[in-house]
Amino acid sequence: MDLQLKGKRAVVTGASRGIGLAIVKALVAEGVEVVGGARTIGAELSEATAHTLAVDLVTPEGPAALVAHAVEKLGGVDILVNNVGGRTVSAQGFLDLDDEGWAKGFELNFFSAVRTIRAALPSLLENRGSIVNIGSVNGRLAAPRLAEYGAAKAALTNLTKALSEEFGPKGVRVNTVSPGPVLTDTWNSPQRAQRMGMSVEDLVAAVPKWMSLTTGEIIKPEEVADIVLLLASDRLPNATGADWLIDAGMLKSV
Repeated sequence: MDLQLKGKRAVVTGASRGIGLAIVKALVAEGVEVVGGARTIGAELSEATAHTLAVDLVTPEGPAALVAHAVEKLGGVDILVNNVGGRTVSAQGFLDLDDEGWAKGFELNFFSAVRTIRAALPSLLENRGSIVNIGSVNGRLAAPRLAEYGAAKAALTNLTKALSEEFGPKGVRVNTVSPGPVLTDTWNSPQRAQRMGMSVEDLVAAVPKWMSLTTGEIIKPEEVADIVLLLASDRLPNATGADWLIDAGMLKSV
């Protein structure tokens, strides 16, 4: 399938590893010029794209700096992928979270996207572009030990719908992709495996059973990237305001 992405210009946040790096590589393979933003620019990201910026996207000024860099280098933005996110605290339940823990979770998983979208919208409106926000199955599936993370991802999905209603009539499509467990360093970290008294291979093999994954397989970052590419393209001009779930069957409700 020709996604007709060649010549488009994209910004990807949290681009140095995992899902973000897979998205950068997939976009570049389709002929997209990509600016990848991350706190640390590793060798893999530098090899994947010539356009990078070391930036802390949790700071109020970081997202605007990344978008300004992309506009300067590429001349505009057609695609924005808000991928940066993750856990910022270690909590086993609600009472383990203080105000600082809640604030950190929302700054990383929600407000970083808010600020990046705000900065990119003038160019996206001019180019009738597309925004893809990377959410999480935990935006729908509540887990006490992930309370601040799940709440922030749920807020991001809600924001996606609101933005699609406001800017869809002006030519900008906005969607969320919500993965379940993905084979990133969340699961294949030697340090984590050691803490759990397991090998990396045994840890990865155990995840599908722990998470009740219907397919019996943990999700690959490239699978998430493929959905992002389709949504970023013009192949689905009427796909907007939706939350695209890829969770290997983890979520059991309709």
